Amino acid sequence: MTFTLQHKDPASRARAGEFTTDHGTVRTPIFMPVGTAATVKGLFHRDVKEEARAQIILANTY
Repeated sequence: MTFTLQHKDPASRARAGEFTTDHGTVRTPIFMPVGTAATVKGLFHRDVKEEARAQIILANTY
């Protein structure tokens, strides 16, 4: 995994960049839906990508 810093705000600690994994590249900052018990609550699976435009999802499956 690699991270590339694209921009740093001189007036704050805000920054923008992108990280790349074997599965693709994700631009930051980002909204990341979190799924517990293998599901994202409050969104249908089709809406996670189409409506929320999620580039990445954090999920546990225990």
